[in-house]
Amino acid sequence: MESKFVNFILGRNLKSDDLKNEKYNIFWGLPILSSDAISSVAYAGEEILWILIGVVGLASYKYMFYAALCIVFLMFLLVFSYRQTIDTYPNGGGSYIVAKDNLGTIPGLIAGSALSIDYTLTVAVSTCAGTAAITSAVPSLLKYKVPITVALIIFMTLGNLRGVKESSRLFGIPTYLFILSVGFMIVTGIVKVHFFGASSQALYPIPKATSDISIILFLRAFASGCTALTGIEAVSNGIPSFKEPSQKNAKIVLMLLGIVVLFIFGGLSYLTTLYHAVPNSSNTLISQIATQIFGHSFMYYIIQCTTAIILIMAANTAFAGFPLLLALISKDGFAPRQFSKRGHRLSFSNGIIFLCSMACILVIVFHAETHLLIPLYAVGVFISFTLSQTGMFCRWIKQKSPYWRHKAFINGLGALVTFATVLIIGITKFHLGAWIIFILIPFLVFIMTRIKKHYTAVATQLKLDINQRPKVINFEEQKRYAIVPIDTLNKSFLKALNYARTISNNIIVFHISVNKEATEKLIKKWEEYNIGIPLVIRESPYRAVIHPLVKFIESEEYAAGPNDTVTVVIPQFVVSKWWGNILHNQTSLFIKGMLLKERNIAIVTVPYIIEEE
Repeated sequence: MESKFVNFILGRNLKSDDLKNEKYNIFWGLPILSSDAISSVAYAGEEILWILIGVVGLASYKYMFYAALCIVFLMFLLVFSYRQTIDTYPNGGGSYIVAKDNLGTIPGLIAGSALSIDYTLTVAVSTCAGTAAITSAVPSLLKYKVPITVALIIFMTLGNLRGVKESSRLFGIPTYLFILSVGFMIVTGIVKVHFFGASSQALYPIPKATSDISIILFLRAFASGCTALTGIEAVSNGIPSFKEPSQKNAKIVLMLLGIVVLFIFGGLSYLTTLYHAVPNSSNTLISQIATQIFGHSFMYYIIQCTTAIILIMAANTAFAGFPLLLALISKDGFAPRQFSKRGHRLSFSNGIIFLCSMACILVIVFHAETHLLIPLYAVGVFISFTLSQTGMFCRWIKQKSPYWRHKAFINGLGALVTFATVLIIGITKFHLGAWIIFILIPFLVFIMTRIKKHYTAVATQLKLDINQRPKVINFEEQKRYAIVPIDTLNKSFLKALNYARTISNNIIVFHISVNKEATEKLIKKWEEYNIGIPLVIRESPYRAVIHPLVKFIESEEYAAGPNDTVTVVIPQFVVSKWWGNILHNQTSLFIKGMLLKERNIAIVTVPYIIEEE
């Protein structure tokens, strides 16, 4: 029953050979790996205006458009830069692989940490923004925004656990619907103003100017709008997810992404200057513009619906990119190896579940407020941009391959511009919460280096020397001891004792007395059954169970030689219902945990299954 339910939710298991069929073509790769960048334009312009409108008033629309043009220029610079990365690194990995390969391990880990943080924030920010679009259309849901956002993240997680092919169809179509509906709104809005002379009266009062524009204010606005560039790297990270020729398909998708973002971000920014939409915590810019163009007609709700969906779907870029990045880091030994294993639907399911958990925690801690999360956003991704561009620049300088000069110029310019953007974002948003990122990244790098150190130590101790062979043991002289701990005489213990008799003639039944009445009861029952093996009893006045057993094994009374085998046979009953484990103290697990630290002891667990109706 449980298996049928899992298959219904996540789909049937896939063979490893099916992996070649679980890849994107251009049509489905564009919406899946570009949804973050495409959706970011839905709130990037609004973030620019939040900075400007309260200071320069009506003039903020002009400077907002200038900031949007700067962001579009930076976007195309990144697009051309990452095309070169795709050509050079066909196995994906993006900033992490590029920085590690060309700048060293620590810069690579910094890039990987920064990207991991950004992917997590992508899920949290995009779903929070999607919830904001929903509550703008249905204000009565505003008080439920946290549970709505968490539910959306879980829905995205389940969709991605179903595998690449099914998630691309499930989440790809809404992206195309958003592009079409917003494209129609942009064209309609421009035509109504310029050809039909429609009124562009703002729905809300525009604040009066309190000061003139300053370079610092403009840079703050530019930094806030740079959220539109998150997700650009996902295509270069996900090259292995494309069908062959994977590099060619990835480059086409990257260029299409740039064109779509140019049209939608530029179009929405221009509409904002025409219709003078005012940032509002209860009504988004797109909602205001759609109201002015279509009124509260069917088309308005189409716009709101597709906007909410694309903002939610933006999280899918992270669900596609983050598990793949984590798998690469894991294969290098800097993250738990479980993240490099594919699940039953051939997706990196452990990475997907981990991303879901972290994003839900962020949403709950920050109360699903997009504006509280935005200052943390984009810092990490621009750090990774800078390291990637610097790594590629160093590569061209060192190798001097054909056309290296113009390639080095593109990546060098990209490195300078993205580094300047990191400084701008870091300085302008530092006091708003960006300082958290500058603490988190070193912390994650430290954790990853410790994980690598652990794996290296384990590998060193387990590695066999070429001259090492199995020890020559005289089995006639070797003593084989079997120790069977007993608490009560029952079927579970009897099964363990019967197994112990198959491996040794030297069996010790060991009882730790923590209750005199229970011990006397056991002795009486033991004599009654006449098993023929003496009981070894040790009192434990402090009710410790594990240490007396270890102490007995190490004592002179029970002295095993260096070539002797000591096997502790532990009876353990297994209940058929998962909640049944809560009702038992699981002493056998604690005994195993302690004995695992002893080099000269082997542990065998003999299960006895308890059937329940």
